Amino acid sequence: GELEITTLNEMYLDEKLLDVKLLGRGFAWLDTGTMDSLVDATTFVQIVQKRQGIEISAPEEIAFINGWIDNEELIISARKYGKSPYGEHLLKIAEGNIKY
Repeated sequence: GELEITTLNEMYLDEKLLDVKLLGRGFAWLDTGTMDSLVDATTFVQIVQKRQGIEISAPEEIAFINGWIDNEELIISARKYGKSPYGEHLLKIAEGNIKY
C-alpha cells in the first residue's frame, strides 16, 4: 500500500501543484525503502560528515539560515543537546564560527 515518489509527483502534477527544482552538485538522493538501502544511506551520511566535517541536514541550522529562528533560539536549541557534537555544531553556528 505504499506510494512511490513518482506516484506522488504525478498526483501533484495532475493537480497543477508540482514545483520542480533541479538539484545541482552536492545533492544526493538516498532511497531508504529497504533495510539494506537504509544502511547504505546511513553509511554515506556518516562518511561525508566525518570526512568533510559538516553536519548533514541540521534542522535548527536550516531554520536559522532561513530566518525562522533567531540567534537566541539557536543557542537554546544547542544547549538542549549539551556537549554532544551536534550541540557543539549549533553553538559554532550561533557564535559565527561556521561560514557559508
